[in-house]
Amino acid sequence: MASFSRGNVKNPRTGGAILSAGVISVVALMIIPLPGVVLDMLLSLNIAFGVLLLLTTILTVRALDIASFPSLLLIATLFRLALNVSSTRLILSTGSAGGVIQAFGTFVVGGSVVVGLVVFLILVVIQFVVITNGSSRVAEVGARFTLDALPGKQMAIDADLAAGLIDEHQARTRREEVGQEADFYGAMDGASKFVKGDAIAGILITLINLVGGLIIGVMQLGMPFSEAVSTYSTLTVGDGLASQIPALLISIASGIIVTRSTGGSDLGSDVLGQLTKQHQALRYGGITLVGLALAPGIPILPFGSVGIAMFIAGRRLAARETVEALEQEDAEELAEEIDPDDPKQLAVEIRPEPLGLELAVDMIDLVDTAVGGDLLDRVRALRRKIAMEIGLIVPPIRTRDNIDLANGEYVITVHGVEMARGQAPAGHILVIADDLNRLPGEETVEPVFGLPAKWIPVERRPLAEAIGGTIVDRASVITTHLAEIIRQRSADLLSRQEVKELVDLVRQSDPAVVDDLATSELTIAEVHRVLQDLLGEQVPIRDIIRILDVLGERGRLTRELPDLTEAVRTALGPSISAGIADSDGTLGVITLDPSLEQILAGSLQFGPSGADFAIEPETMHQLVLAVGDKVRESEQQGHMPVILTSKALRRPLRQLLLLTDNSTPVLAMDELGPQVHLEQLGMVSLEQSNALLGS
Repeated sequence: MASFSRGNVKNPRTGGAILSAGVISVVALMIIPLPGVVLDMLLSLNIAFGVLLLLTTILTVRALDIASFPSLLLIATLFRLALNVSSTRLILSTGSAGGVIQAFGTFVVGGSVVVGLVVFLILVVIQFVVITNGSSRVAEVGARFTLDALPGKQMAIDADLAAGLIDEHQARTRREEVGQEADFYGAMDGASKFVKGDAIAGILITLINLVGGLIIGVMQLGMPFSEAVSTYSTLTVGDGLASQIPALLISIASGIIVTRSTGGSDLGSDVLGQLTKQHQALRYGGITLVGLALAPGIPILPFGSVGIAMFIAGRRLAARETVEALEQEDAEELAEEIDPDDPKQLAVEIRPEPLGLELAVDMIDLVDTAVGGDLLDRVRALRRKIAMEIGLIVPPIRTRDNIDLANGEYVITVHGVEMARGQAPAGHILVIADDLNRLPGEETVEPVFGLPAKWIPVERRPLAEAIGGTIVDRASVITTHLAEIIRQRSADLLSRQEVKELVDLVRQSDPAVVDDLATSELTIAEVHRVLQDLLGEQVPIRDIIRILDVLGERGRLTRELPDLTEAVRTALGPSISAGIADSDGTLGVITLDPSLEQILAGSLQFGPSGADFAIEPETMHQLVLAVGDKVRESEQQGHMPVILTSKALRRPLRQLLLLTDNSTPVLAMDELGPQVHLEQLGMVSLEQSNALLGS
């Protein structure tokens, strides 16, 4: 039984309990009289809290890293006002207020009431007129712009999610951050009013303390007027300074937090890094100060020393930047100084890319981010989408320009061999519609689905929208075409090294599966061929753990590729049929006449590559035509049919149809999942079935 240590368990309610007790205690300070020693401790804590908030805002990277700042601002303001009430009570009732206030009233201002009042008023003006008003205005504008930009940010997140650039978890995180940012700046807009009210309250409390102290000293205690002024005014000024200094610190912190722009590091690092890049400004500023020091009547030492220091710093920073630039150039030259005749370099250059995309020179705008080109981002997102669909880690797609291509033309290559070619003319969009005659442009065919379409000028987009046409931009045409080629050639794109990496990943999570596979003595090459066979029939290999599990078990009985593949297909059958079925689970099927199935089963001959039909070529041709007719009839009725047959006939029938470019999926009865509902679309039969018997 597992044991737990109470010392390591953090109660999530502890923070709330401490904060609740602290706020109630602050309110109690306004009512309960405090001795001077306790007041000194609380005043020290108030100053420490102000220093802590100021340093936190300087060192934080993002404003949201201290999202609780508006609430802390309210609590700090309430704490200062409570201390003002306690100190006022202590001053007026006892004529003393502890060591902290006494120190601020004598040592800090030199014991002069006039000096203390002037310093106090200057601090109030700095806090109220300069920092607080500026922070309040920045917070108000920041809140307004943040709320105005909220819908656009949400739409950008949805667009990135739809394009596959981010997943659902990342989108949820970004939505939460956008919402938190809006809440933060909205709260700071209101919290800045606390600081302004605190400054006003500080002035009023100081005036009340001065008047009240004089009245009590002269009228109640019978002090001479000068003695009452000396005693109570000194304490009042000390109390005001002890309160205004932490108030000023927190005002500065609030100003920093609302003016903090997003950066990659804390404020100090950003400021230092940005200022050190302005070495030219430092040199010119140093020269200006040195010239000013030479003017008649200007002290030479301060201006001259500062000017010389700025000039030297600018020279050193410029020299360091020059050295860094030269080092970078040397590194680039070293990278370029590769012997083109080096056998290793030649081996790299002659190796064909697994997957390539070549663009005409007038299509470079699609990959130029400076003009809004996002083709490369879409291609990267496509790799992730394919991986999630079929489990294939698509190799990096090399995109380059080709001057031999005509304007608006692109080519997709697999292992250096051209697999597809298409058009995407600059300044045009592809429109798919029922009535294309109403649109200008040259008719074409959509490269993936073969639908009639037209490339029309971008400025005619409103006309295409008016007739209800489907509009596809150039980048979408290319990525859709590329995705179709990847799915068709997925078996060729799966390398043996990637299979080994998949096996190694399974070893980390499910080592028993890989150990069982090793016991069956199946090699990586044999696993590779099985996975290629599955991808060749558009069967996803995402469930690699179950695939390896089946291969480990079946590999003890046979190492024939057809038997291994069919065993895996049977195990993956429910997911295969569910992936082909409609969204409601309906699967439209075309079956074979039972007598035809029986005859085909009797004609099977088994060889090294599996089973094949031993029937006359003419009869085989009639069978292919009959299947093709039924498939076309179903497609004309809006169905996407599959051919359903017995397990023994599935593979040879699929291979027979592929010879005639018929890519209709062929399923075995064993591959139907319980969630699939069958809809009979037709039955294939030969009118003269005795021809199969050779009569």
